[in-house]
Amino acid sequence: MNPETEYREGLDDLAGHYKEILALLGENPEREGLLKTPLRVAKAMQVLTRGYTQDPHKVLTAALFAEKYNQMVIVKDIDFFSLCEHHLLPFYGKAHVAYIPDGYITGLSKIARVVDIYSHRLQVQERLTQQIKDCIQETLHPLGVMVVIEAKHMCMQMRGVEKQNSITTTSDFSGAFKQAKTREEFMDLLRGESKKI
Repeated sequence: MNPETEYREGLDDLAGHYKEILALLGENPEREGLLKTPLRVAKAMQVLTRGYTQDPHKVLTAALFAEKYNQMVIVKDIDFFSLCEHHLLPFYGKAHVAYIPDGYITGLSKIARVVDIYSHRLQVQERLTQQIKDCIQETLHPLGVMVVIEAKHMCMQMRGVEKQNSITTTSDFSGAFKQAKTREEFMDLLRGESKKI
């Protein structure tokens, strides 16, 4: 799906629901400034949830190469934006992904694409972290995978506790990363050069 030109089935129905929501919020959806808002929001929501129509496993296998390299591969500072499934408000930040190949590597951009696909679904940060790790582990069968995500949540900044500077960090790992020394090597690399969000 090209989010600029193609939209999924149900777009008009979705727009109709947003028109009703505007009225329920006390607005007049017929006033000039809001006339096209329901359709705009419906299109935006389809773009923000385009991950439901994409297969991250196929993305990884589309650029799969036999390679004897068996040291850590790290793709860090992958920017992402997602929607919290509890309030439909954004959370955003950086994902850091490492894997240790076992005979096969994938294109580096494909790791970022996996993050993109899972983040373009309704999410919680904990599950997002696990899904990225599981996808890489199940598809590439590496010696191990580790994912660390650092994010700010608008549901904490705009509502509720209204804390502007809180950052949530989650991690998940498998295989060789179960060894503390391997995890520490990854974390040392992130601490040494990773930029704050």
